[in-house]
Amino acid sequence: MSWQPTMSWQNAQKRAAVLAQIRAFFLSKNIVEVETPVLAASTVTDVHLDAFISQYHYSPDSHCTQSVNLYAQTSPEFAMKRLLASGYGCCYQICKAFRHEQHGRFHNPEFTMLEWYRLGFDHIKLMDEVAELLEIILGCQQVQRISYQELFIKEVNIDPLLTNKAQLIALIAGHNKLSDWLETEDCVDTLLQFVMAELIEPKIGQDIPCFVYNFPASQASLAKISVEDPRVAERFECYFKGIELANGFHELTDVEQQKLRFEQDNEIRAQLGKQAQDIDKHFISALANGLPDCAGVALGIDRLVMLATSAVNIEQVMTFPITNA
Repeated sequence: MSWQPTMSWQNAQKRAAVLAQIRAFFLSKNIVEVETPVLAASTVTDVHLDAFISQYHYSPDSHCTQSVNLYAQTSPEFAMKRLLASGYGCCYQICKAFRHEQHGRFHNPEFTMLEWYRLGFDHIKLMDEVAELLEIILGCQQVQRISYQELFIKEVNIDPLLTNKAQLIALIAGHNKLSDWLETEDCVDTLLQFVMAELIEPKIGQDIPCFVYNFPASQASLAKISVEDPRVAERFECYFKGIELANGFHELTDVEQQKLRFEQDNEIRAQLGKQAQDIDKHFISALANGLPDCAGVALGIDRLVMLATSAVNIEQVMTFPITNA
C-alpha cells in the first residue's frame, strides 16, 4: 500500500478548475451555496443504499455511558429540502457523501457530490440546466433525451411498464447473463435495474450525454408521479461514456404520500432481510410545513472530473481513496 496520493498534480489542478467553473456557473444564476451536516440522526429508507453508522455519547437525550446512532449522510437531500421548506431560495451544495458499498472503478465509499434545487422547475427544465453545466465543463454541445419506456423498447424490445419476471429472465438468459440469484428474484424492479445496468447502460451516452427520464414510479420514491401516466414518476438520470453521472427529480411535496413510500421501502427492506430505518422526522415535519414546488438533482463530482480528465478510474481524480485513506 502506497502512502502517496493516487491523483496526479495535473489532475488536482483540473479538479480545482472544474470546481471553480461550477461555482461560477451557480453564481451567475444567483443560486446560493449552502452547507448542511454530514452526520445526522436519521438516514434514508432506500432499499439499495446503506449508510455508515457512528456512535455519539454526548446526546442530550441519553446518558453519557450510552450512545445514539449518527449516520453519515448518503446525500444532503433531506437537509436541503428542510432549508427550502423554511423559506430558502434556489441553492446548491458541494459536499462529501458516504455510501457503504464496495469500491470500484466508478465508486468510492466516500465521494464528492454536487446537489442543487430550483424552485418552480420540473424535471424537464432541470435537465436543460444540467445540460448547460455539462456544456461548460465538458464542452458537450448536444445531448440525447429519451424516456425509460422508449429506451427499453429500442434497446431490448421490451416495454418495462408492461413486462413480467418470465419475460425479463428470458431476456437476461438470451444474453448469457443469467445467474442463480436472478432466477430466484421475484421483484420486477430489481430485474429491470439489472437489465438497465448490464444490457442498456453500456450502449447509451457514448458520444453525447444521454438523459433518461420518466422512470417507473416504483423506482422513484422521492419524485412526483406523472399526471400524464401514473405508472411513471418524474425522475431522470444522465449517462455519459459509460458513467451514471446525475440523478434528478421533480420533487414529491405531498407529506402523506412520502410517508407511505418510506413505509413501503421499509417493507421491502424487511423482505430482503435488511434492517428497517427510522423515518426522518425532521424531513417529514418540513414536508408537513410545506415544500415549495421544485426540482433537484445530485451529480457526482468525482465522475464529472473523470470525464473532464479522461480518467479511467475514480482513484485518478481523488487524493486518497478508500484503498489508501
